[in-house]
Amino acid sequence: MKRLVMVAIIAILALSTMSGVSADNNGKHKGQFKKFKLGVEVLLDEQKDLLEGKRVGLITNPTGVDRDMNSIVDILHNDPDVNLTALYGPEHGVRGSAQAGEYVEYYIDENTGLPVYSLYGETRKPTPEMLENVDVLLFDIQDVGTRFYTYIYTMALAMEAAEENDIQFIVLDRPNPLGGDKVEGPVLEPEYASFVGKYPIPLRHGMTVGELAKLFNNEFGIGADLTVVEMDSWERWMDYEDLPIEFVMPSPNMPTLNTALVYPGAALIEGTNVSEGRGTTRPFELIGAPFINSTELAATLTELELPGVTFRAASFTPIYSKHSGTLSHGIQIHVNDRNAYQPVVTGLHIVKTIHDLYPEDFAFRAENSAGVSFFDNLIGNGWIREAIENGESVESMKAQWQDGLNEFKELREEYLLY
Repeated sequence: MKRLVMVAIIAILALSTMSGVSADNNGKHKGQFKKFKLGVEVLLDEQKDLLEGKRVGLITNPTGVDRDMNSIVDILHNDPDVNLTALYGPEHGVRGSAQAGEYVEYYIDENTGLPVYSLYGETRKPTPEMLENVDVLLFDIQDVGTRFYTYIYTMALAMEAAEENDIQFIVLDRPNPLGGDKVEGPVLEPEYASFVGKYPIPLRHGMTVGELAKLFNNEFGIGADLTVVEMDSWERWMDYEDLPIEFVMPSPNMPTLNTALVYPGAALIEGTNVSEGRGTTRPFELIGAPFINSTELAATLTELELPGVTFRAASFTPIYSKHSGTLSHGIQIHVNDRNAYQPVVTGLHIVKTIHDLYPEDFAFRAENSAGVSFFDNLIGNGWIREAIENGESVESMKAQWQDGLNEFKELREEYLLY
């Protein structure tokens, strides 16, 4: 009996010790998350001297908020120490109300009375006239960690304009919602450059906007007078949902963190005649077309046993965009292990599987006069489309892009701030 009591006591002590270690680790992590500061908060708390005596232009959108959800537009406009003189909006506009591809004209912001210039559509790069009342340009926008999301090229073009007009450029850094420790997909080949891929970086780059700004500035000849206001207490392994900040929609079709997670691969569907779920409440998670058998597609993808993801047969009717008003059938992507999930590989498997199951109905977007499809612009080359059409495996495609990806990883190390 005594022996049984002793065993029980030892077991209880062991469990208590393990629980204490777990609590200590969780406490340590929570403390680290609690100390976290966005670039905008570091600027206002510690580095506001960067703006003293200068006329400030601000490139932002609804994601430009502090942890209390206050807009940087309002914060700077109401700060007596800051002379905010102009606003600049990327795709979707400063207030985020415009749909993808919609041009936003010049207007006066109702809340501040400041001029708002569009950096999407006819003028993607600030003109000298747009910058005549500016000494320093601030960039504060939440990126989603994918090469073909256009905000990082708005940043790059604005950096070029800043250099050409002797204006200082400041990036207020924000976390990459896909994390900072995973890099995936083919590196863009320069001949396929466009506004959805301006520089040779992979689809999932694993960098913050501040890190990308430094890379763009040094590697691609921009040469701007660049300052990156770094975040405080952010590390590459951190998940966005663990941080003491909310996820604000960077664009109308990027409503949640899950959307951002599937986006690097699921958005490749935009280069085909299949709906990527625009016009539904789950863009990029829902994928389908009228000609698809949802049960067949879900079962075929499930047989691949791709890591970290489950495919559910689903039907939906988009209210706009592809197949608007038409019942479409396909899948919903459910990510059940974000660390194991490979969005680019998964996205290519989806494209290839639909191509193989429905060869008479599936189509890539039409080629332009140079023989380039929009799918090629998104994936960053022409050979992957050909590989899919020729029946090659996704594994062989991945092997072919690996050398270029490894080279980028080495280059990337020089510009990591965290």
